Amino acid sequence: MDYTATQSGFRQQPNMRLRNSSTDAADGSQLFEDTSGAGPGSQAGYRNHQAGPQAAGFPGQSLLSDPMSNLAMAYGSSLASQGKEMVDKNLDRFIPISKLKYYFAVDTVYVGKKLGLLVFPYMHQNWEVSYQQDTPVAPRFDVNAPDLYIPAMGFITYVLVAGLALGTQNRFSPELLGVQASSAFVWLIMEVLAVLLSLYLVTVNTDLTTIDLLAFSGYKYVGMIVGVVSGLLFGRLAYYLSLLWCCAAIFVFMIRTLRLKLLSEAAAEGRLVRGARNQLRMYLTMSIAAAQPIFMYWLTYHLIR
Repeated sequence: MDYTATQSGFRQQPNMRLRNSSTDAADGSQLFEDTSGAGPGSQAGYRNHQAGPQAAGFPGQSLLSDPMSNLAMAYGSSLASQGKEMVDKNLDRFIPISKLKYYFAVDTVYVGKKLGLLVFPYMHQNWEVSYQQDTPVAPRFDVNAPDLYIPAMGFITYVLVAGLALGTQNRFSPELLGVQASSAFVWLIMEVLAVLLSLYLVTVNTDLTTIDLLAFSGYKYVGMIVGVVSGLLFGRLAYYLSLLWCCAAIFVFMIRTLRLKLLSEAAAEGRLVRGARNQLRMYLTMSIAAAQPIFMYWLTYHLIR
């Protein structure tokens, strides 16, 4: 039966569903139009048609966001630079960070010579600090220059040796070791503050700084370590003998070092230490030197039993 002829109501003008009749002639089973052969121009136009509304909003947004971001970055960098300058200025007023590098400019030769000078200062002749263009040379070039490396390492070593001594006596505990370290640090700060107050009351014109006093006060830890180690190895008698030797050595070291600092005016003018003012300076020098053996014994006697 011919459905084309008899049932025309079911197939009404079949040629209307295809745009290209030649394609039907080539492939009668194709139901949809083949768009794979379309040129790139049509696809690009489709993409541009979709991206057009969105792309139209971004240029305006970039014009607004770029100046704001640049302004924010410039403002943030200016605030950071101003804050850094303020912190450096206020911090350098109390703790001269730039000067601390000078006190740690040491080497192995300097440390060896300085330790020998602290233990045996009796044969040393020249105690003056060398200068180069009105500035003191680095400690590694002059054994008489003060440093903070030996006091800092001495303090840490003293705390470790104190913990060892407490451990050999079955008295070690983290709390007790913390008390030992904090008490030694507090005594050091109190000593430096007392010396500063004494210099202010006596009105001494000296080039000693707070860091210099901290360095000179920290040299006593070397003798304290020698005394405690000797006591641990050879007993209580060795502790007293070695500590006595180190106390005498640090006393001579402080006298010969500080007299050039505290009596600088009289020494520069070539005058003898006379008058009430210079007598006070001499007494102050001897007091600072005499305080070192007292602190050395006070911070170590309970570690040896």
